[in-house]
Amino acid sequence: MDVIADPRGFLAALFDVAVAASVPALVLPDFMPEPPKGKTILLGAGKASAQMAAAFEAQWAKDKAWTSPLSGLIVTQYEAGVACAHVDVVEASHPVPDEAGLLAAQRMMELAKSAGPDDLVVALISGGGSSLLPLPMAGLNLKDKQELNRILLASGAPISAMNAIRKMFSAIKGGRLGAVVSPARLVSLVLSDVPGDDPAMVASGPTIADMSDAHIAEKFIAQYEIELPQNLRCLLAKGGNPPPKPTDALFNNASYHIIASAKLSLDAAAHVARKAGCEVIILSDAIEGEASVVGREQGQLIHKHVAQRPLVKPLLILSGGETTVTIKRDTPKPGKGGRNSEYLLALAMEIEGLENVFCLGADTDGRDGSEDNAGAFCDGTSVLRLAEMGLNVDEFLTNHDAWTAFSQLEDLLVTGPTGTNVNDFRALLIT
Repeated sequence: MDVIADPRGFLAALFDVAVAASVPALVLPDFMPEPPKGKTILLGAGKASAQMAAAFEAQWAKDKAWTSPLSGLIVTQYEAGVACAHVDVVEASHPVPDEAGLLAAQRMMELAKSAGPDDLVVALISGGGSSLLPLPMAGLNLKDKQELNRILLASGAPISAMNAIRKMFSAIKGGRLGAVVSPARLVSLVLSDVPGDDPAMVASGPTIADMSDAHIAEKFIAQYEIELPQNLRCLLAKGGNPPPKPTDALFNNASYHIIASAKLSLDAAAHVARKAGCEVIILSDAIEGEASVVGREQGQLIHKHVAQRPLVKPLLILSGGETTVTIKRDTPKPGKGGRNSEYLLALAMEIEGLENVFCLGADTDGRDGSEDNAGAFCDGTSVLRLAEMGLNVDEFLTNHDAWTAFSQLEDLLVTGPTGTNVNDFRALLIT
């Protein structure tokens, strides 16, 4: 990879390295549990869950120690399904749930309840599972869950806050799926897409209990000024549907492993970049906040590095995590985009005119927001090139229409579904 001659190609190659470091086929075999006396049931939800199931099946077929039968149910987003020989893979809607996800969640609970004392239940959990398992608590229906998801997605709240709220209205999240597995052994293999890698936050932790309660949910609702429908407010005021706690005896035979994360992916990209001759700084694998604000802050960081010291060799600044986009009520007609493209548009405004600065922001699952791109590129000429087309970068940012801006520039990164999901990958290169 030639950092100087082809900086964009270099950044795209680093994105591929980061993705490869979290591909289930490569990482899951190291976390295979001990075979059970009875049957093995795979249950999973998330953008990468089908790939995880395929990887588990491949290892199960290869290892002669696995003599018990294998079956199960996986739900993933549309167009992310993978054919499995023993496990049923269904597709459902993300990020707003649909009936396919509801039916899958109902089936999954019944399968979990069918496990016996000698059986093993393996939960394959990845990001995106919250909307793919929309099983509402008593008194709510699918439309209530759909409306809740729309409100949360537009709120600008971080994933930790959204999932804490979701758990209060669910019959499967917050460890409830894991609770009904008992007395069978439960092993959760988690591909983390959340800052901090808390397994209870990934896909709202269907098999991982935590200390979530109505008080915590109400705190987040107030903090992010989230307006819930009246029926949800009434239910929450009565305590919602509090999930089981980690100390519950139902989890005595349960364990979990984080099999891939943003940190591991950033470390892999950094290793390759150093071998290519770059100095590398990893800011954090858990950056949250408003996408445009993070973009401006990282643009200012670039200015500091450019101004403070001469570059002996190319400098690469990496970060991960999950930013948010708050769509204000007075936005007349929100455009097309995603958190990475919005981050980059704000970043492009900060680095306007800087030479030899190239940036990439992309979602490791291959889809950033509403369209089919993983993310986009920007550099010191992006704003100028938009202006030469008669286009106003401020309008694109105000209308949350970053996809259109980068589409006009032909600077989108399109990869298709990657089969994994460890959140955002942001790379800033100064040559």
